[in-house]
Amino acid sequence: MNQYFNRILIILTFVTSTHLAMTQSPIKTSGYPESKKNHHYDEYFGVKVSDPYQWLEDQDSDDTRDWVKRQSNFTSDYLSTLPNRELIKKRLTDTWDYEKLGVPFLKNNRLFFFKNSGLQNQNVLFFKEPNTEQEIELIEPNTEQEIELIDPNKFSKDGTVALSNIAVSHDGKYIAYSISKSGSDWKEWKIREITTQKDLDDHLKWSKFSGASWNHDNTGFYYSRYDAPKKGEEFEQLNYYQKLYFHEIGTNQSEDVLVYERKDKKNWGFAGFESLDGQYLIISISEGTDSKNRLFFKELGSAESHVVELLHDFDAEYAFLGNNESKFWFRTDLNAPKGRVIEIDVKTPERRNWRELIGEKESTLRGVSVIGGRFICHYLKDAKSEIRIHYLDGSHERDIELPGIGSVSGLSGEPDQTSTYFRFTSFNTPGTVYKLNIPSGETAKHSSPKLKFNPDDYITRQIFFHSKDNTRVPMFITHRKDLDTSKPNPTYLYGYGGFSISLLPRFSVSNIIWMDMGGIYVQPNLRGGGEYGEEWHKAGTKLKKQNVFDDFLAAADYLIEQKLTTPNLLAIGGGSNGGLLVGACSNQRPDLFKVALPAVGVMDMLRFQMFTIGWAWTSDYGSSENSEEEFKALYAYSPYHNITKGTNYPSTLIITADHDDRVVPAHSFKYAARLQEYHSGDNPVLIRIETKAGHGAGKPTEKIIEEISDKWAFVFDEMKVTPQLR
Repeated sequence: MNQYFNRILIILTFVTSTHLAMTQSPIKTSGYPESKKNHHYDEYFGVKVSDPYQWLEDQDSDDTRDWVKRQSNFTSDYLSTLPNRELIKKRLTDTWDYEKLGVPFLKNNRLFFFKNSGLQNQNVLFFKEPNTEQEIELIEPNTEQEIELIDPNKFSKDGTVALSNIAVSHDGKYIAYSISKSGSDWKEWKIREITTQKDLDDHLKWSKFSGASWNHDNTGFYYSRYDAPKKGEEFEQLNYYQKLYFHEIGTNQSEDVLVYERKDKKNWGFAGFESLDGQYLIISISEGTDSKNRLFFKELGSAESHVVELLHDFDAEYAFLGNNESKFWFRTDLNAPKGRVIEIDVKTPERRNWRELIGEKESTLRGVSVIGGRFICHYLKDAKSEIRIHYLDGSHERDIELPGIGSVSGLSGEPDQTSTYFRFTSFNTPGTVYKLNIPSGETAKHSSPKLKFNPDDYITRQIFFHSKDNTRVPMFITHRKDLDTSKPNPTYLYGYGGFSISLLPRFSVSNIIWMDMGGIYVQPNLRGGGEYGEEWHKAGTKLKKQNVFDDFLAAADYLIEQKLTTPNLLAIGGGSNGGLLVGACSNQRPDLFKVALPAVGVMDMLRFQMFTIGWAWTSDYGSSENSEEEFKALYAYSPYHNITKGTNYPSTLIITADHDDRVVPAHSFKYAARLQEYHSGDNPVLIRIETKAGHGAGKPTEKIIEEISDKWAFVFDEMKVTPQLR
């Protein structure tokens, strides 16, 4: 993900030794709700492609609404009576109920942090006002020092209106915040005065894929938005021609200043922010989800200055880190697929004058912050976090020791701060916040959750397996220490493999419950991700996308060869691009899995670019409109188009949401209709359609728990495994 632009792309205790028991679901799927078929064909490079369920793309039509209602009722009836569902939900709810704290950050000596008391649908934003930073040592619950700033749980009764992005002004006086309704990518921006906790009258609409960045004088902020969509097409209309605006406090949105637009570049997206010294406006320009970007700047304080196209070749990623007057610092993968740090003097910007400050390493450089007169560098080594500190001349100062195999987030701050905070998490440990003293390199535990389970009861190991073309791929395997691995066990294999997204060790209550019930959780780092830099990413894109599926299938084969599981005890899951992964692999090797759980997946690879932000994914996928070569590659693995009539597919629970305006639900609708039609055998094919929800972000805790309960109950029932009460 580009640092400054959101490139559209997380019961009862059972014994660990489960036993097999023949169980039967109370409802059989002999008669799915009928899905009408039209004789519709699209032609691509002389090839006619049948698309009988294209009518489901019109999600507001009476026919589609009726189909959704009948499918939802059918699935609800099936899932509601599954054995153990209520026990799983009870245990899940109980384990979820612990206080969760986010990574704190400082603004003008105010400390801001998110907190959730346990089962709140949305996290609440608090702040503290100490006299000095040194007074802030621990965030204790329910202390008088904590002041509630924004509680999204008050936005709606059902928790479906979420707080999305925040930006605190440099003087700590105001906070700009955006809200999202029913999981939509559309955001509305508001401004709150921090001292009074009162909103101003400012209200901005039609912002999407944008943060906010305050100007140096704290009089307003930069943000990006689109023109208002046509009425009735808010969740389907293509998103083109984003524009960069400046909003001044206390004015109407109609008065916002258009800072930059490109009428000749419909695919360009903008993020604008001022350098901390207030001398420059930086404009980062991206095209969809491509990691490459352009970077322009403008000198402030002069009416005669103009936008300078500093980096305009679109040849690499350039993440602006900060500056020392005219010398700009960037993290880039130019001539360094795993990343490096360079310096460009904008007074002599020719490439021959560029300086390398931190060279490419064996580990992958994923993020850099300028804090305390140093570069704080976040590296990945075999998908595990490392922190290294360098002086501003690039020389190495020290490495920071971390608690173990895990991932780090946070590490934000201002150049003059002497400390920062980060969160460390792993598969068995929820986020523990540490404070890093930058001059000394010392770390101290700042806050840790009080848990209802013992993290020491679980073990994680990393192995490496070889894919179809002999590529070495890393994979994490986690389970309870006392699990009997001398025999096969229920196993959940989760993957993504795209858009340079790295799957790192992370904590999930859902996965803890799965492991408590005797399951093994497995997470491979497939090509297409960013774990090993841009070359690893590109090896899983466009004409090479099949490598991602080969890696995932090889991971499954490895688990079976090692006798950790069997095809009848193996479930696969993934969301969004990971939903595509599950759909494609289920088609290619239906015999290899018992259960498939594709969530909000991209299932129609020939038409994805025709909806909302789908065009932005062509950097990873290619497009059926680009060339015959790309059409053939997409057509060869598109989940919707490669379902074969008469095949016995895995038991499948498709998950989507009615307000998903990123991967429109038509993908899952069409896939479900065709899979129900062509599938042969007793394995059920169900589609779970969440209401008042979107692609996943901002989903209320209550809805998340319901969805996970359905998922695990479905998996155990289909595997014919009875989890035993501990």
